[in-house]
Amino acid sequence: MIHTDSHSALNHTPLPAIYPLIDTHTHFDAPVFDNDRQSQAQQAYAQGVRHLVLVGYLQRYFSRLYETQQAIEQMHLSKDKDRTDRRDVYPVAHIALGLHPFYIEHHTDAHLSSMAQMVQEQRPLAIGEIGLDTYTDAMKQPEVFAKQERFFKAQLDIAVRHKLPVMLHIRKAHAEALALLKAHSYDAHKLGGIAHSFSGGEQEAKAFVKLGFKLGVTGQITNHNAKKLRRAIKAAVDSYGIECLVLETDCPDMMPIMCKKAVDNQSTSQLDSQSANQSATGQSPDNEWQSTDGHNRNVPANLPWVLKGLSELLEVEPKVLAPQLWQNSCNALQTSWLCPT
Repeated sequence: MIHTDSHSALNHTPLPAIYPLIDTHTHFDAPVFDNDRQSQAQQAYAQGVRHLVLVGYLQRYFSRLYETQQAIEQMHLSKDKDRTDRRDVYPVAHIALGLHPFYIEHHTDAHLSSMAQMVQEQRPLAIGEIGLDTYTDAMKQPEVFAKQERFFKAQLDIAVRHKLPVMLHIRKAHAEALALLKAHSYDAHKLGGIAHSFSGGEQEAKAFVKLGFKLGVTGQITNHNAKKLRRAIKAAVDSYGIECLVLETDCPDMMPIMCKKAVDNQSTSQLDSQSANQSATGQSPDNEWQSTDGHNRNVPANLPWVLKGLSELLEVEPKVLAPQLWQNSCNALQTSWLCPT
């Protein structure tokens, strides 16, 4: 069984206060959570996480998203000797469906058709994660990138048809993605949308916000060496205010720096390198996060540390930042979830 509880910095350094939060991007359906998903959901709620979004990236795993959502719903209905109603001890799970650009070689037109039908029949919260990615040389090849663009446009079409927000995955292709979005009929000002785990520069950050997207802030914001990212987030806020941001864990990836614990003789820098390699966007789809251990697997309960890191960067008190981020998330996802007081 995988255990995070006894090793997580969350337990050793309690946060001074708990605020209601929305985790706008997770892979909480991944097998790395199969052994302790219920306890992790409880811990997330205890740390203020009231809603979390399960985000798709491969058609073969779409059904798993719904199975995980149903399992969390069953947690809400469960009973034990101490409580007859446990409705308030787990976050509410939501689903986004999307064909991820990093796995473009795995996607087929049949997958697009299947996704369109699933959106029609089981209307998800959002479309995602979708976009463009030229992280490797192979993905820069003209025919590969052309397929990415075609699938990106097709999924934007689905979002427009069903009036759904999108979650963008853009990596080393920000200029191309911005050009495509400007030419497409998708309007984030009306439909919402999130630039998930934003990784671009200052001008790109402002450009996505200008188009109507919120910037997804992950645990990377807690890494003071992530200077480009920190400058970009500050630049966007300077131009558009804190209204342009949302929080996400992207678990089991993007762990806040203060939550990482060295295993055996590994240094923090080694763990940072491993985390990059363990991302869902950099591994075999048949071996999802299997090298991630319980010490260094990001979890939804770590979301308050993202809030803390962002608060320190922007010099805005968490008590001011948290309710605004809640409203930003609702705006980005076109929901009206009531923020608990």
